[in-house]
Amino acid sequence: MEEVKYGVRAERAMELFKEGYNCTQSVVLAFSDYYKESTEDLAAMVCSFGGGMGRLREVCGAVSGMLFVAGRIYGYSDPKAKEKKAEHYARVQELARRFREKNGAIVCRELLGLTEKVSTPVPEERTQEYYKKRPCMALIGDAAEILEQYIAENSPESEVEEKTE
Repeated sequence: MEEVKYGVRAERAMELFKEGYNCTQSVVLAFSDYYKESTEDLAAMVCSFGGGMGRLREVCGAVSGMLFVAGRIYGYSDPKAKEKKAEHYARVQELARRFREKNGAIVCRELLGLTEKVSTPVPEERTQEYYKKRPCMALIGDAAEILEQYIAENSPESEVEEKTE
């Protein structure tokens, strides 16, 4: 099996997961230089989305983190900006497509091969065995890598300039 090589942000996201942050927090914090908020505020802001939204096993937390970052970088704030909304939703769908293409799904329970829709709210201990049996680390790396590539292809500077005009 060939070893996957990730970019800087993907590596950082995986390190953050090893530190104990959840999947969403790990991806979001790997891109923290794009925001004004502190690490603590960011981590608290997105903490509910880990485990497929509070271990409900819905949308993968890494995907939620990727989309949160995309919103912070490229998002719109004007509720009447229909074109911007459509552009952003197209971006969200593209990022989700890339993740789904690489991993087969964007839903946590499908990615983990679980049949239960909801699991206990108590997270499992992060042991070596946990990391061996769960694909979460790789999924976090994939989400950060996909977003890192997307940003390289779609310079956010022009988006930021538009927001400040």
